[in-house]
Amino acid sequence: MKDEPDQHLSRVDRRRERIRAQIQRNREGGHKVPTWVLAVVLALFLIGWLWLILGP
Repeated sequence: MKDEPDQHLSRVDRRRERIRAQIQRNREGGHKVPTWVLAVVLALFLIGWLWLILGP
């Protein structure tokens, strides 16, 4: 069974719309955890990992 061109285009259009909506939600913000907190947690994780690898 082959996809008809109209079905394929509508699938592509739906995917584009989902991506567009996701980008819009991300731009609006409203994040539960601020980006700077995530950056600090990542930095602490990396420092701890390096401390374990290189030793005290």
